[in-house]
Amino acid sequence: MKRWRKLLRGMRPLLAAAPLAIAQASDAAALELPRSESVPGGVRLIALPGPADTAPVALFAEHRVMVIRRGDQWLAVVGLALDTPVGQARLTVQPDMPYPFPIGPKTYTVQRLTVAPGKVDLSAQDASRAAQERTRILAAIATFSPAAPPTLSLLQPVAGVRSSSFGLRRVFNGEARNPHTGMDIAAPTGTPILAAADGTVVDTGDYFFNGNTVIVDHGLGLLTVYCHLSLIGVHSGEAIRRGQIIGKVGMTGRVTGPHLHFAVVLNQAFVDPALFLPPPHQFIRTR
Repeated sequence: MKRWRKLLRGMRPLLAAAPLAIAQASDAAALELPRSESVPGGVRLIALPGPADTAPVALFAEHRVMVIRRGDQWLAVVGLALDTPVGQARLTVQPDMPYPFPIGPKTYTVQRLTVAPGKVDLSAQDASRAAQERTRILAAIATFSPAAPPTLSLLQPVAGVRSSSFGLRRVFNGEARNPHTGMDIAAPTGTPILAAADGTVVDTGDYFFNGNTVIVDHGLGLLTVYCHLSLIGVHSGEAIRRGQIIGKVGMTGRVTGPHLHFAVVLNQAFVDPALFLPPPHQFIRTR
């Protein structure tokens, strides 16, 4: 009996630490996923049934949706575009199994900016260029490679202040334009930009609005976009690693000062990058 009591006394520290260890493991698992916010511009997580060896095929707004394995179930990670209607929405699992879910309202602020008139009232030549570039960008963000990302927790690409919020309704020179589809991070020209996660570069180029741009595919419809660069340091088709320098901050394209426009795409929808990033006070630069 004494021997058992002694053994139990020795195990007490381990037993006391067990709940904390379980909680920490749970927190670590949670950090692998974006924060769920079922609003326009947000992300919705939906549990799906199915055999462990075959991922269900899910569609939202006619676009293929990321489905990943978590524990003993499949999880659909659904991107909700800024123009998604508020109300009842539906995820469809092929062949025809509906998963309804609600989308709540969210009010985004309005920002008024003054830029060069030629960046708002486009000439016929610039309008044609912008239209061609939009087609190219849409083709790039439609990428859906089969390998799942190792994590959905992204690295903030530059250690700057997040100076402008996703979803802002922007008014240029008094004229309303489409809402802001990314996060602006203030940083001096020449600041190195780090890849937010492992992936493959699917496009680079100098765009009329976005300036020097890099688009990276991370798998299953998750992409990140880096705009207004002063220097592009990678090329299309290149495999890159989380934390790798892919370019430098600049002010190319339609901008009022140097910064990085950082965007996240999920099933062809631009969603709030903040849902994939740690809070600003937790930003730790790696590499």
